[in-house]
Amino acid sequence: MYVCLCAGVTSQQVIDAVAAGASNTKQVGELTGAGTVCGRCKNNIRALIAAAQPERSH
Repeated sequence: MYVCLCAGVTSQQVIDAVAAGASNTKQVGELTGAGTVCGRCKNNIRALIAAAQPERSH
């Protein structure tokens, strides 16, 4: 599913960016272009980052 229509970035591309080490929207944007045009998708990107990252111990 497309997360960022402006840059044509899919949720899988965001998940792949997180797997490659991206941990915030800026880093995902640098790797994929997502969130770098209008910014409307940043909340969805944050949710994908949170879901894709391994759980951290509190």
